Amino acid sequence: ASALKGMGVGRGDAVCIYMPLVPEHIVAILACARIGAVHTVVYGGFGASALNARIRDANAKIVITADVGYRRGKRVALKTIVDEAVVNAPSVERIVVLRRASPQLELYSEMEVDFYEIMRDSDKVCEPAVMDAEDPLFILYTSGTTGPPKGIVHTCAGYMVGTYYTTKYIFDLKENDVHWCTADPGWITGHSYIVYGPLAAGATVLITETVPDYPDPGVWWRIIEDFGVTVFYTAPTAIRMFMKFGEEWPERANMDSLRIIGSVGEPLNPEAFEWYYRVIGKSACPVLDTWWQTETGMQMITTLVGEPMKPGFAGRPIPGVVADVVDREGKPVPPGIGGLLVIREPWPAMMRTVYNNDERYRQYWSTINSCYTAGDLAVKDEDGYIMVLGRADDILIVAGHNLGTAEVESALVSHEAVAEAAVIGKPDPVKGQAVKAFVILRLGYEPSEKLKTDLTYHVRMSIGPIAMPSEIEFVQSLPKTRSGKIMRRVLKAKEMGIDPGDISTLEE
Repeated sequence: ASALKGMGVGRGDAVCIYMPLVPEHIVAILACARIGAVHTVVYGGFGASALNARIRDANAKIVITADVGYRRGKRVALKTIVDEAVVNAPSVERIVVLRRASPQLELYSEMEVDFYEIMRDSDKVCEPAVMDAEDPLFILYTSGTTGPPKGIVHTCAGYMVGTYYTTKYIFDLKENDVHWCTADPGWITGHSYIVYGPLAAGATVLITETVPDYPDPGVWWRIIEDFGVTVFYTAPTAIRMFMKFGEEWPERANMDSLRIIGSVGEPLNPEAFEWYYRVIGKSACPVLDTWWQTETGMQMITTLVGEPMKPGFAGRPIPGVVADVVDREGKPVPPGIGGLLVIREPWPAMMRTVYNNDERYRQYWSTINSCYTAGDLAVKDEDGYIMVLGRADDILIVAGHNLGTAEVESALVSHEAVAEAAVIGKPDPVKGQAVKAFVILRLGYEPSEKLKTDLTYHVRMSIGPIAMPSEIEFVQSLPKTRSGKIMRRVLKAKEMGIDPGDISTLEE
């Protein structure tokens, strides 16, 4: 914090953090919070163009990164991606580099400084900045269905109240707990339930760069045994992947320390719920299937510890949250009938705006009068338990990561061979959804397997591995509305062999 102040960073200045999951990542986040700087964390799996877009939108003064991350035993170069991303990012004054590799990476330009060296001559004590409750704490970018990613703004007081409250009372977290949330701070789950919530509640937090299936599918279970993890919070994607590998891997580890297991990121299907409860929780741990969003900042719907669990249903709104399932006029729908998930009353950790786009923020509240519209389809049962059915719009959730169709499509269209592209999510037994792209080629280009490979690689380099299409189909035309919007649900319906619904606006 003192070192950042020494570089001229003050209240309200934006700092972009693009790091692997190491302690210094969390140190950087908390250092920004201490001096009133606004952090914007970008997931380390994103490519240079995605990073550049976020740096530019937030007007970041400093970028904090590392030379490398380690994934599946291999080095992942991060600094080279930052080098490319800061070109055409005039707001950036300094790049702080955590040097992990040996021999040490040389820092060339005057802009570049070493993470630890800048702290050597800095004051050992940094008084916390006095902030207003409504001052911004961070901007976190999340994918939108149209246009660029949205910079969700959370503020100092309300966000902390919401994350502390939910961590302490939903997870029942105590000071002697060892809490392992397997997310990354590049997503809201990492902000709320790796960093701010558990640390505010005084728990011990476990972080690791380890992926779930390397060097083998037993590595996470050994970590739980070795470190005595008591509260474990992961994604349905990981749970479904472990199901594929069978029960022998978890059975090799002693996971008696576990007392609560949770799920986040997308709906937990009943089969995965049952497996998670029986195999990982040994039929003794409550399963917290939590529904919430980047925009809500905190958990909103789940089954509280001690309440009856219903596989497939997230649960009821937590105390203080007023949620409902309604039709498009905002009227509650009867139990068993699908509708739109809305929040009727304010809550502490609600987002305050979309950065540089207040009009987009107002859409959340104006879609259905005097309600926050979550954009999810849901159904309620007779007991008030809510089952979330999925996105009502075109956001893809791939392996628990939100991806906007627009972001993937623009990456495809940025390739010289592509005239137009549309992207849909297809059900995938492991990832939840896989990306399928429909591509119209420019004149002079012919469909080929090599071109498919080139386009997949192009998306990987533009956005990151999570956005890579698993399937590409070359087409002559795309279904559009008369105003020129691509009707992705028509493509999806055709792909799935189901009724596309109302196509009255479809271009002839």
